[in-house]
Amino acid sequence: MTTTPTPLDPAVRLGLRKLNGVAAVLHGAQAIAVVALATAFALPVTATYMTGAPSPTVGHQRVVLFHVSFPLLIAAFFSLSALAHLVVAAPGEARYAHQLSLGRNPYRWVEYSLSSSLMIVAIAMLTGISDVTALVALIGVNASMIAFGWIQERYEAPGAGLGPFWLGCGAGIVPWVGIGIYLIGPGASQGPPGFVYGIYVSLFLFFNCFALNQWLQYRAMGPWRSYLFGERTYLVLSLVAKSLLAWQIFASTLASSAAH
Repeated sequence: MTTTPTPLDPAVRLGLRKLNGVAAVLHGAQAIAVVALATAFALPVTATYMTGAPSPTVGHQRVVLFHVSFPLLIAAFFSLSALAHLVVAAPGEARYAHQLSLGRNPYRWVEYSLSSSLMIVAIAMLTGISDVTALVALIGVNASMIAFGWIQERYEAPGAGLGPFWLGCGAGIVPWVGIGIYLIGPGASQGPPGFVYGIYVSLFLFFNCFALNQWLQYRAMGPWRSYLFGERTYLVLSLVAKSLLAWQIFASTLASSAAH
């Protein structure tokens, strides 16, 4: 039996509209600031091709396909968030409010599938992962994690099963394991500088905070009994995680590279 959702209180809708508007401004302002203040810094995306028929002794040729500008990469994930918050604060506000009354927010999952995947690419490339197939695979696995989060929200009610959530956790750990191999593998002592380890640890913790937020929502624990508390927590986590990654990269490479 389907129950009719209770529309959000007008005051609550106004508060969420303001919160999303502020988030849109803060994300957008940081996108502009990074592009305006950063020095040029780019890393290559590569592919390795066989030079003959497959065999144990076949040669390989490593080719640089293109370079990724880190100021533009950072601006991209900020801009995606700014756009998503702007949409739900203005033209999509009515639909956003309706979806929230149903206990879900599809806008969030669409934005996260794009912006968090770009964040994973940035972290991976800083550790030395440059192969195009590896980067595409990391994007696919990360987007799958987000999709499982959306499926959990779309088809499960608080207090019900957590099957999609746990599947998402399984998918979500894969990029961090892959990136971690580049941090602790042979030759790591001459690999990424210390700030990359700081980025890895801090963003790993923040990504897990998103999972914890959803788990608390679906266990209806404390203030998370209100879906809107979890929604506001997502907004704050998104802003802090993106800002933390962006300005760690900026302070370590984008601001200092001109001095070298």
